[in-house]
Amino acid sequence: MPAYEWSFGDVNPPVHAWATWRVFQIDRKLRRLLHPADQGDLAFLERVFHKLLLNFTWWVNRKDEQGRNIFQGGFLGLDNIGVFDRSAPMPSGGFINQADGTSWMAMYSLNLMRIALELARHNPTYGDIATKFFEHFLNIAAAINGVGEGTLGLWDETDEFYYDQVHLPDGSTLPLKVRSMVGLIPLFAVETLEDDLLDVLPEFKERMRWFLEHRPDLAALVSRWHECGRGERHLLSLLRGHRMKCLLRRMLDTTEFLSDYGIRSLSKIHEQKPYRFNGCNEQHEVQYCAGESLVSLFGGNSNWRGPIWMPVNFLLIESLQKFHHYYGNDFKVECPTGSGTFLTLSEIASELGHRLSRLFLRGPDGVRPVLNNHPKLAHDVHFSDHLLFHEYFHGDSGRGCGASHQTGWTALITKLLFPRHEAVEELVRKEPSTPAP
Repeated sequence: MPAYEWSFGDVNPPVHAWATWRVFQIDRKLRRLLHPADQGDLAFLERVFHKLLLNFTWWVNRKDEQGRNIFQGGFLGLDNIGVFDRSAPMPSGGFINQADGTSWMAMYSLNLMRIALELARHNPTYGDIATKFFEHFLNIAAAINGVGEGTLGLWDETDEFYYDQVHLPDGSTLPLKVRSMVGLIPLFAVETLEDDLLDVLPEFKERMRWFLEHRPDLAALVSRWHECGRGERHLLSLLRGHRMKCLLRRMLDTTEFLSDYGIRSLSKIHEQKPYRFNGCNEQHEVQYCAGESLVSLFGGNSNWRGPIWMPVNFLLIESLQKFHHYYGNDFKVECPTGSGTFLTLSEIASELGHRLSRLFLRGPDGVRPVLNNHPKLAHDVHFSDHLLFHEYFHGDSGRGCGASHQTGWTALITKLLFPRHEAVEELVRKEPSTPAP
């Protein structure tokens, strides 16, 4: 699945399995409002699953340079977020071990495992495939966290953050200490499993138990598997509680990632302290830029060096909701960092959703931040209620930037503004002939 038409080897993040599972879940929930016993569109799920198997295998064969479960990925849709152009060969030779590429593959493994488990409820053959992806996930988790002999590890214990690494031709590695969205993407690889699901799949449950008992080094990565969280749930995640709190502490710091309008793609600390890779010239520095890019490197006007992007913010919110599903209300994090206010992960997810929604809602001055640099669009009665879906948003003011027609991802705001599912269920019950929103 190419990133664009001029290079079939470049890829965007592999979110297709996530999207497939979410579409299946949303569709099934709507079906069950009228037919409670409906199992959902299993034919759709199975048909797409087989195509995703091919794509996952392509990733493993083409994007893991050394076969160590540390992935390169390349472009991955982030244009100019890095020190070097990730679509091109390294100027000094070698390659980049990517924290985001590795995390996306961990997420991909969990998504495919969850789809396989759903299909296994109706066809036990899929239980074996679910085991395959469970093991894939654990091996990736071990690699990115540096568990086991010979593993690289992309976690920096001093900074408490994930960084990309340059793998040089002589075999040595150097971290690229840019605090960017790349280091937050490990939060996306999270899944919870309920006991009642595992109970109807005893063979998968037994294989998983055997694997965890015989590989205690990997078992330690899945966050107290034998100690269930809220509601007898089990957690699969790249991050246990401590490292997750470390990432959230930076993410929720207003001097770093947290803006009034969502999570920035690059820490604001790089505004005054640009990152420069030792031995490289000025063109390889990374500096915080809240709006349009000031340089034309690696993608022209496309800019991941500071603005707010809707798709990754949406996935952060969903990941926090999944973590809360396991940890419950007893697990709290200071938000914003340094404020003395501690919130549950669900409350933090709601707060991020509120900040993203603020982009499009009228402020006290009657103007929507997304339009605050366009008086005609902001105030004219013929335009002010006809909103555009900008590509990304200014990291400080919320102004819409880039292309204005990116409904492929910015329209995710409609999900955050959507009424709670209880209200939708009531609507469908009262008007069953009404198409579901």
